[in-house]
Amino acid sequence: MRNEIRDRRDAEGISQADLAEAVGVTRQTINAIERERYDPSIELAFKLARHFDCRIEDLFDPELDGNGTAEE
Repeated sequence: MRNEIRDRRDAEGISQADLAEAVGVTRQTINAIERERYDPSIELAFKLARHFDCRIEDLFDPELDGNGTAEE
């Protein structure tokens, strides 16, 4: 599932560790989400959306893969 976590984190100028602490997970979890190796729970998705002051849909697009193309 494609996501915008890294782009938004970079725009804020915060590290993976900073974001992890803000939403209550490990840096490794944030890294796995950014690399699209782990899909967050709905609870974590809400925490991330609240952190970035946006909707979950603005962060995650389940219909796009990591290349921005539609998954089959």
